[in-house]
Amino acid sequence: MPSHSNENLSMVYFQDFVLEGFGGGLETQALLFTLFLALYMVTLLGNILMIIIITLDARLHSPMYFFLKNLSFVDLCYSSVIAPNALANFFSSSKVITFAGCATQFFFISLLATTECFFLGVMAYDRFMAICSPLRYPSTMCQSACTRLVLGAYCGGCFNSVVQTSFTFHLSFCSSNRINHFFCDVPPLLQIACGNTAINELLLFGICGLIIVGVMFVILISYGYIIVTILRMHSGTGRHKIFTCGSHMTVVTLFFGTAFVMYAQPGAIESMEQGKVVSVFYTLVIPMLNPLIYSLRNKDVKEAVQRLGQKHMAIRRMCCW
Repeated sequence: MPSHSNENLSMVYFQDFVLEGFGGGLETQALLFTLFLALYMVTLLGNILMIIIITLDARLHSPMYFFLKNLSFVDLCYSSVIAPNALANFFSSSKVITFAGCATQFFFISLLATTECFFLGVMAYDRFMAICSPLRYPSTMCQSACTRLVLGAYCGGCFNSVVQTSFTFHLSFCSSNRINHFFCDVPPLLQIACGNTAINELLLFGICGLIIVGVMFVILISYGYIIVTILRMHSGTGRHKIFTCGSHMTVVTLFFGTAFVMYAQPGAIESMEQGKVVSVFYTLVIPMLNPLIYSLRNKDVKEAVQRLGQKHMAIRRMCCW
């Protein structure tokens, strides 16, 4: 992408942007609208139910489910920052988003995506402590420690978001105001900037790459110790723990695989059409799949759903009497 170093980086020529979204005729837009709406509705339902189940069932008041509830909350907010505006634009003739609206959306997307990344690392560390150091687990992962880890994840996400947002929206957008995407993201914004974007690209690949590699290192080390510990067990409990950790590894693979394709390789900025498809996957599909993966493969969650269902039926019978 050519850089123009002679432009005044503090000047913004456009007060509005146009989110071009996906091409195609009315039928294509209607099909995409239906797909986005279905994904978003399932995401809302799944994550809200996960939060309610974990909150209401006392047996799920443990560190693992505390982190899982926070992950569901982040997924819920993440999709809600993107999906409603994208749905409205499918049948909109203007598809306009204000400069302030674009910056706000960009800030929260970066905040929530980075926070989710840190949450996945925290959840891997939690499983490491639970399986490899069960005697120290209650004291190490106490309520105050869990709260600090969650706050730390949000602070890390906020730091990355502030840096990315301030540097991106300090650029001049004088060559075009048409964003080749369905939401405000770094790569398409850098494509329409008329200033020198070398620092922004360095920050994007440097900070995001460091976060992804750092968290993945924590996850791989944690699960390396977990696998060794489980293989040394001679009871069936060890094999059951492999399946329990498998849910988390499935989510990790999906999230970090798509994040690496979009943000941690230099070719990401040049392939916007491919980037749109990948973006649908990590902004709508993964937040939809997370509660399904954790609930369908988790015995505790399924039993909690059954208990809540039985309580609901008992209350209904009492009301009828």
